[in-house]
Amino acid sequence: MILAQFQSVGRDLFTRGLVSASSGNLSIRLGERIIITRRGSKLGCLGEHDLIETGLSKNDRHTPLASVELAVHRAIYQATPALAIVHTHPPHAVALSLTETEIVPNDTEGLTVMPRVPVVGWGMKVTPGGLADIIGQALKKSRIVMVHGHGSFAIGQLLEEAHSCTTILEESCRVICLLKSLKPTPAKK
Repeated sequence: MILAQFQSVGRDLFTRGLVSASSGNLSIRLGERIIITRRGSKLGCLGEHDLIETGLSKNDRHTPLASVELAVHRAIYQATPALAIVHTHPPHAVALSLTETEIVPNDTEGLTVMPRVPVVGWGMKVTPGGLADIIGQALKKSRIVMVHGHGSFAIGQLLEEAHSCTTILEESCRVICLLKSLKPTPAKK
């Protein structure tokens, strides 16, 4: 059942273009354990071997196989009541993260689910697995955050909830980008 949940969410994220061949990762918390996607796994076609179980706060023999974002997932679980995390690279949201310090949806669904999405990491070196504590703290106040020029981290009690936040954010960002493209350019004199 757990594998089927990961496969369903991963396949949909890949189909929607929110992750590329081996980008993004998913995890769930089970008490003091985490099940997280394997380093370099392809979310669009996950198999049993792509799910790695490791400690919430302690490394074990499986830890080296876990996603490079494991430190971020651990920090999020330790800072929030989340039981599931979805990390993706949604293109419109990433584009806006390069110019905005927060993303404010202007469509009804986006405003209902997330009135403001913080963009963290401005002026900092952003690396996979980096900014773990900053991301964890930001998710105390928001269901989803963007990392400047990198991607989103969404939380929920189920993978499907975090997935829903992620897809709503990208749809809201598409609308924002479309609206920006429709603004007339001032005529040259």
